[in-house]
Amino acid sequence: MAMMKEMPGCERPREKAMMFGISSLSTRELLAVLLRNGVKGQSVLEIADRLLIRTDGLKGLERISRSELCEIRGISDVKAIELLACMELNKRALYEKAMEQDVIAQPEHLVQWLQKEIGPCVQEKFLAVYLDNSHHILSVRTMFVGTVNMSHVYPRDILREALKESAVSMIIVHNHPGGSLQPGQADLQVTSLMIRSASLMGIRIDDHLIITQSSWFSFSRAGIMDELRN
Repeated sequence: MAMMKEMPGCERPREKAMMFGISSLSTRELLAVLLRNGVKGQSVLEIADRLLIRTDGLKGLERISRSELCEIRGISDVKAIELLACMELNKRALYEKAMEQDVIAQPEHLVQWLQKEIGPCVQEKFLAVYLDNSHHILSVRTMFVGTVNMSHVYPRDILREALKESAVSMIIVHNHPGGSLQPGQADLQVTSLMIRSASLMGIRIDDHLIITQSSWFSFSRAGIMDELRN
């Protein structure tokens, strides 16, 4: 492969972006812009290719650590931090968009943020999303890490946070690292427990979301929440 300086100007990622817009760049070219420089005997595009091979695409890039990035020849600590910073900024932008939405009527931005926040995690995480009376997010709290079951979920702790936030309702969330969206028996039991416990304090559990890196499942949209309330 030709080194970057040997390529025609219109084929170099930065120049191409200036001529045709940033959306004209391929994924490898976008990474090359962030990585900036190659190393001896290896162009920045080749480094970008090696990174995508190592991570099996952008989805894997969300899982990789700084130390793992630095194992790739041509990626220094500084470049690794810059890559991670870009991904973090993207995640925070999604959260800010979700904050502006009625997340019951329009859950898409919340789901997109959750898919980046806990979708790549190799351990299950259980979150509570606290809402006001307009279904806007007041806060999000990680309540515990580990397999979701009755012995791990403490409604008292979850509802204590709800009272602190003056929440009217909430969405409970957990991820399935294995990729399955099928609710298990423990998921149903935990949801039922939270519905009963929250109702005693006048707080509504609007939904329970199961999140994977590429998809999601809503108990409410599947009609499960109504069944558990009856």
